[in-house]
Amino acid sequence: MLAIRRADNGRWELPGGVLEIEEAPEEGARREVLEETGIKVDVQRLTGVYKNMTRGIVALVFRCSPVGGAERPSDEAAAVSWLAPEEIASSMTEAYAVRLLDALSDDTPHVRVHDGWRLIPTT
Repeated sequence: MLAIRRADNGRWELPGGVLEIEEAPEEGARREVLEETGIKVDVQRLTGVYKNMTRGIVALVFRCSPVGGAERPSDEAAAVSWLAPEEIASSMTEAYAVRLLDALSDDTPHVRVHDGWRLIPTT
């Protein structure tokens, strides 16, 4: 699974970012992955919606397939790597690892909340 080590804080996360005003979510996912990693992707489906309750940020996560390009660092990504599922939990905080692990599931999109580090149980 494709991951980046962020240039600003050194943490491993998924590539991603903020949508442009007139940009559809799938277009934004393709653009952000390419900008941060050098990899062109085909967006397959939404796998989850994740809200950081501390910062009020909502993230949409899509399962994608690589269709071209080559990994390379960028201004936002100090490193780009393909991680095996068993490497994800040890490389990322729980709030980010769950997004990649949820993307492996064929279930309907997951909806989760977190505090930026850990998942928050919902009732």
